[in-house]
Amino acid sequence: MKLQAAEKKKKKGQKLPVGFICICVLPAFLLTLIFTIIPTIRAFLLSLTNATSLGLNSKFVFLEKYKYMFRDEYFILALKNTLKLMAVVPIITIAIALVLAFIISQSDLKERGLYRTVFYFPNIISLTVVGIIWSFVFHPTMGILNSFLNGVGLSAWAKSWLGDGSTALWCIAVTLIWQATGYYMVMHIAAMDGISSEIYEAATIDGAGPVRKMFSITLPLIKDIIGITFVLALSGTINLSFTLSKVMTGGGPNGASSVLLQYMYTQGFINGNFGYAMAITVFTLIISIALSMVSRKLTNSES
Repeated sequence: MKLQAAEKKKKKGQKLPVGFICICVLPAFLLTLIFTIIPTIRAFLLSLTNATSLGLNSKFVFLEKYKYMFRDEYFILALKNTLKLMAVVPIITIAIALVLAFIISQSDLKERGLYRTVFYFPNIISLTVVGIIWSFVFHPTMGILNSFLNGVGLSAWAKSWLGDGSTALWCIAVTLIWQATGYYMVMHIAAMDGISSEIYEAATIDGAGPVRKMFSITLPLIKDIIGITFVLALSGTINLSFTLSKVMTGGGPNGASSVLLQYMYTQGFINGNFGYAMAITVFTLIISIALSMVSRKLTNSES
């Protein structure tokens, strides 16, 4: 009986310090509330009005802005462009990052640290600077790309890459891939370094080559990390494409490289149609969450 009483007393004394936990969580909760939850609610409420950038004479119009959204040909074009980037950029970025990570992780080169730094470096540079650099790469007269094509006798292929509606969006895609690959490569290297070398040694004894090791050992063991990086790449494509579209092309020519957030910026801060801009913002948020949930589900280890 005394033992049971002592155990009960011990359990009673092991209660979680609720007050201490609340104090620890409070700063993060307040920051999330102030900078995420409240602005999101505010954006949704504004999307139900015809507010201008000055907020004058705002009237409640309910879902009129959302209805107009799907009659707006420029919005539809921006949506299609965003979906194209989301369908291409994350897959190629993660694929290249995985290949580079596997090569560096499995190599015995003394320069491993140098390669990691070199490939990661584009992620450190300001995205605006990245856009300016690649604008010069694609420049029709001074650009490196056209100079190279002219130098190897492929002058017929040279063109105004950012001024051509068929290539402007894909120039942004190439820039996004170049900028983000190193970041995801480092994440995958960290995951691969956690795999026991004994597994690879056993595979080598069994006669497995590098390709077989990658598909039979590496990818299955880090598929949870791949799922996380893919979701990050998906959301990053939506967010980062705005800056590159604005810096490199301004959404042109004729909206060929316009994306959702870039079109939202144009409507809100240039055209003064703030209510419509917030409707586009809310729609982008919803589609981002939905696609992230679907992609996470598809890449989940239990799926």
